[in-house]
Amino acid sequence: MISVGLGLAYRQITVLFKNPSLFLPPMLFPLMNFMSFAGGLSRLRHVPGFSFHSGYTAFTFVFVLLQSAVFGGVFAGFGIARDFEYGFARRLLVSAPHRSGLILGYAISALTRWTMIAIVLTIVALIGGMQIGGDGVDLFGMYALALIVNVVGLLWACGVAMRFRSVQAGPLMQTPVFLLLFLSPVYVPLTLLRGWIHEVARVNPITLLLEAGRGFIDGRPTQVATAFAVAAALVVVFAVWARTGLRRAERAG
Repeated sequence: MISVGLGLAYRQITVLFKNPSLFLPPMLFPLMNFMSFAGGLSRLRHVPGFSFHSGYTAFTFVFVLLQSAVFGGVFAGFGIARDFEYGFARRLLVSAPHRSGLILGYAISALTRWTMIAIVLTIVALIGGMQIGGDGVDLFGMYALALIVNVVGLLWACGVAMRFRSVQAGPLMQTPVFLLLFLSPVYVPLTLLRGWIHEVARVNPITLLLEAGRGFIDGRPTQVATAFAVAAALVVVFAVWARTGLRRAERAG
């Protein structure tokens, strides 16, 4: 399984570097969001009750980091669907001795691509004056949480792609993720939300991950064990989702 996964990951990464058009949109999307949120909405830090010691740039950075992580996985799902349309993935299903390695390979390539995005995003944020209150351990926790979110996004999109085996399933991969992200405390803390959006955000699992990530960068970790437990549970659930999608693709031939 590992050899299959590494071989497929090498192929996907090679294709990525040979086709910048596949890499630039996922890179530009979070950078544009970060610059617009951190710049255009920075005065929200003056709202009464807004308390975040590291400043609004860091507050926004955590959301954009998690957003880039999950959409990094989702964009990899587009590649899976495209491989099915071109016939490459079908040949893999026939030739690969351990077909679970296909999911591993796509996951490795998605993680590699997102790592590059995360590095560029972090550099831009630091150049933009982002303050960091946490230490090295805190930052490790924040990026580890984002890494798990990347895997969750990949597994979700992988399951969809292998069920439909067409890039036309792209909106189905994106829309639920988009809704979950923007029904969380994106611009202000949860305590400042009011009405139905507060009630929805309060039960949204993304809210827990987002608040934990912000706690890390601010040097005041909060609900760490719960956040990682929820993230791990999402990985398990969507791993089953992706595996059943693979079986369906196998039966479809």
